[in-house]
Amino acid sequence: MTNSTTKRRAPARRVTAAPETGDRHTDPDRNCPLCPRLVDFRQSIRAREPNWFNAPVPSFGDNDAALLVVGLAPGLQGANRTGRPFTGDYAGDLLYATLLDFGFARGNYEARPDDGLTLIDCRISNAVRCVPPQNKPLPAEIHLCRQFLIATLTTMPRLRAIVALGRVAHDSTVKALGLRAAAAPFSHGAIHQAGNIRLYDSYHCSRYNTNTRVLTPAMFQSVFARVRADLG
Repeated sequence: MTNSTTKRRAPARRVTAAPETGDRHTDPDRNCPLCPRLVDFRQSIRAREPNWFNAPVPSFGDNDAALLVVGLAPGLQGANRTGRPFTGDYAGDLLYATLLDFGFARGNYEARPDDGLTLIDCRISNAVRCVPPQNKPLPAEIHLCRQFLIATLTTMPRLRAIVALGRVAHDSTVKALGLRAAAAPFSHGAIHQAGNIRLYDSYHCSRYNTNTRVLTPAMFQSVFARVRADLG
């Protein structure tokens, strides 16, 4: 069911194909070679900032969680620097504060991976695991990285709710769940059913979206309030 509340890119290089079937791992290897453009970008940042994480960012949280939050991709100076999703940039400030407010996290968020923050019945991942130039992954890169999102979903036996942050995360999650795109359009506050899993849509909690009032803290909190009410 669906309920609604309502610079120029570098030339793309051919992306290495990945098999559609076979064993899948939930997190890419540190030196994942699948997307040449992202590999080149990753290598350039490693040379410039050797003390940063600079690798595909693994999911954060227990795979026994009932809630999965799916973002777009690691931020250059956020998760790509720290190695933990949504850690070190503004989007994480809003996300983790909201998770704490609704009982999906415990501790203090201090924008670093060793701050002791723990997730409660919640896991966080991204549609694309490597930082993309200008924060804009290409369609082929999103497609290739979806195998890791699918693997993440299939290794969460208690999964009942997914919050997709933004259209890219929504579209990739819809495909990972096997839903028809036309039957599950993106809209902030919308809820889509996929078997016993509900997909909740939210605008991404980026600084741009909040500065322009596309997304307010109250709008963001309303999505997680509904998730909390549904999960109990």
